[in-house]
Amino acid sequence: MKFTLIVCTYMRSKALVNLLLSVSQQTLYPDEILVIDASTNSETKNSLKQNKFNNLKYYKVDDANRGLTKQRNYGINLVSKSSEIVCFLDDDIVLTTNYFKNLLKTYSDYPKALAVGGYISNEVNWKQGEKTNNRSQFYFDGWLRNEPSRFQLRRKFGLHPDTPPAFLPSFAHGRSVGFLPPSGKIYKVEQIMGGVSSYKKEIFKTIKFSTYFEGYGLYEDTDFSLRIAKQGSLYVNTNAQLSHFHDNSGRPNKYKYGKMVVRNGWYVWRVKYDNPSFKSRIKWNLTVWLLTTVRFTNIFTTKQRKEAFTETLGRVVGWLSLLFNSPKYNS
Repeated sequence: MKFTLIVCTYMRSKALVNLLLSVSQQTLYPDEILVIDASTNSETKNSLKQNKFNNLKYYKVDDANRGLTKQRNYGINLVSKSSEIVCFLDDDIVLTTNYFKNLLKTYSDYPKALAVGGYISNEVNWKQGEKTNNRSQFYFDGWLRNEPSRFQLRRKFGLHPDTPPAFLPSFAHGRSVGFLPPSGKIYKVEQIMGGVSSYKKEIFKTIKFSTYFEGYGLYEDTDFSLRIAKQGSLYVNTNAQLSHFHDNSGRPNKYKYGKMVVRNGWYVWRVKYDNPSFKSRIKWNLTVWLLTTVRFTNIFTTKQRKEAFTETLGRVVGWLSLLFNSPKYNS
């Protein structure tokens, strides 16, 4: 099964090289690697000249194609005709040696799969155990992890998710792939993380990444996954493991991020639920304001007071903007 790896990058030359070094150690190596660079300097290009990687092709995009979803669509148009699977990785990822082998095996095990996501193993501490009444712990499929405080608080107000992890609740604000345990199993889902994703190339004949998500592209992967889920099955293979080392370079300021959280969150909610019930609308708005209030309290409880204040402001402005300028979406 021939496959292409696409890495969209922006001002992260060191992180990109670390990723590609881990790719070079794979037991199953990509038939082609496309690096789509939106950097405003030449550091990435120069780093790749100094570090040679097999099957790699480098492309520098102009301003018109800068931004995560635009770069992904740009890369898709360059994929070899012989490739059957298109994989995407964020540039601040490091793979385990069997990542691609385990990921692509999923398509053999589940021939109808349209997309398969990998599994980030270094962000959450899980342990095997039985379900308890301890509300500070989250249980799933024989595994336990700490329940984040925001979910504990949401439960007190009756705003906790009403779907399993990686499925979007009726009022959005669900649990991510990070709430699936490292069980070694393959889980059917309707959301995968774009930075550790793969897709059958055939889906790109009818679906493209939405250019609504400009720049950083928060929740673009949720949007894309939900649209694919209307056509077929998606899976997460928890044996296709990697580590994510969050690189802050290239990220938006906290004000813009706060606006994205609310506006982009509303957008993906409506992609799945074009006409949500009155109860779901109420719960979506209540959850937004509860989480905004929590972020506001961080001004007084953390050292990053400026970041907490500007993100809170962004969330408030983002919510107000929905009253007179809600995003246009494709359901």
